[in-house]
Amino acid sequence: MSIADAMKAAEEAELDLVKIAPNANPPVCKIVDYGKFKYEQIRKEKDARKKQKIVEIKEIRMSPNIDTNDLNTKMSAARKFLAKGNRVKVTLRFRGREMAHMNDSKYILDDFAEALSDVAIVDKAPKIEGRTMTITLAEKK
Repeated sequence: MSIADAMKAAEEAELDLVKIAPNANPPVCKIVDYGKFKYEQIRKEKDARKKQKIVEIKEIRMSPNIDTNDLNTKMSAARKFLAKGNRVKVTLRFRGREMAHMNDSKYILDDFAEALSDVAIVDKAPKIEGRTMTITLAEKK
């Protein structure tokens, strides 16, 4: 129907003519009470925001000369983070002469991921960025 006819029909019903899909060809309009329409739209957006889950990335930092008990403590912390649905970024920080043996320390991150393989999958493989080596783990579905 033409715009004039739609406006006349809206005035007769004492309601507003609202463009629902302005980019469509031809544009889609509806005859509704604009205040009520706007209220329902805001309400739908609020409900959508309530239902979405924000996934945080928790970071666990270690050094290459970490002891087994400390490593086990870090693994249990990672296990808790994964149980809550968060992702875990495991960072191996190198200082001074440790930089010369970066590739030799990759097994620490691999062992960490292997130990958590029952609850986690490797999201991003081990990667060297400057003085750090990182791996990202996500919860297993």
